[in-house]
Amino acid sequence: MLQPNKLKDKIAARRAVFGLINSLPLPLMTEMIGYAGFDFVILDLEHAGVNPQTLENMIRAAECAGTTALVRVPGAAPDIILRVLDAGAQGIVVPHVRNRAEAELAVSSTRYHPLGTRGITGGRTTGFGTLTLPAYFERANSELMVVAMIEDREGVDAIDEIVAAPGIDMVLEGAIDLSQSLGVPADAQHPSVQAAIRRIAHACQARGVPFCAIPRAPGQCEQWREQGVHTFLLGDDRATAFRAMKQMLGDYRD
Repeated sequence: MLQPNKLKDKIAARRAVFGLINSLPLPLMTEMIGYAGFDFVILDLEHAGVNPQTLENMIRAAECAGTTALVRVPGAAPDIILRVLDAGAQGIVVPHVRNRAEAELAVSSTRYHPLGTRGITGGRTTGFGTLTLPAYFERANSELMVVAMIEDREGVDAIDEIVAAPGIDMVLEGAIDLSQSLGVPADAQHPSVQAAIRRIAHACQARGVPFCAIPRAPGQCEQWREQGVHTFLLGDDRATAFRAMKQMLGDYRD
């Protein structure tokens, strides 16, 4: 059954929150991320092949471990968003949002009347009828999050319109794809990429929309916190596990 969104509450209280992308389609990994203390986990359908049954079990694992499960969908596709939310996700992350129309489509696909056009069903999201449909509609419209990823020059240029779209709960930068769009592939620290990220962050702050930063160099997290940013994505499970294994082996070899 859809529960109150702890991540949304923490962000509203301006508490520092930290998340991790779960790229390995393993409920055990999702559960581990939650018990490690991460406030949210992003289950990845954009770059990872996850079947619907596994995704639902990953969402269950996040619920078990007390962390908020967001799902990165391949795009603002209403049919995919519908299935993800019916599986129990507490929000969606939409990559490559380039304009207000795409942002509004994502929101509409997530919300029920009068805020959107999401299709109606029951099942696990209502606790199999424990919540009435009207009560679930109200809870879903209040608790589900829509996160827009800005990963293209067009999205940066339209950022003021995107953050003005009602129902956008957070904006996440995508510096790696953005670097390619700006002609400096894979150089997330390039001045043009960093300037674009700052522009995104400033537009969010001006509109009162939470901005999620991805620290990629020493000191960046502290710099963002000095600028009033409290939400951070710390990479993905693959890179985290690889670095830990390599470090452990290196310690023994040395």
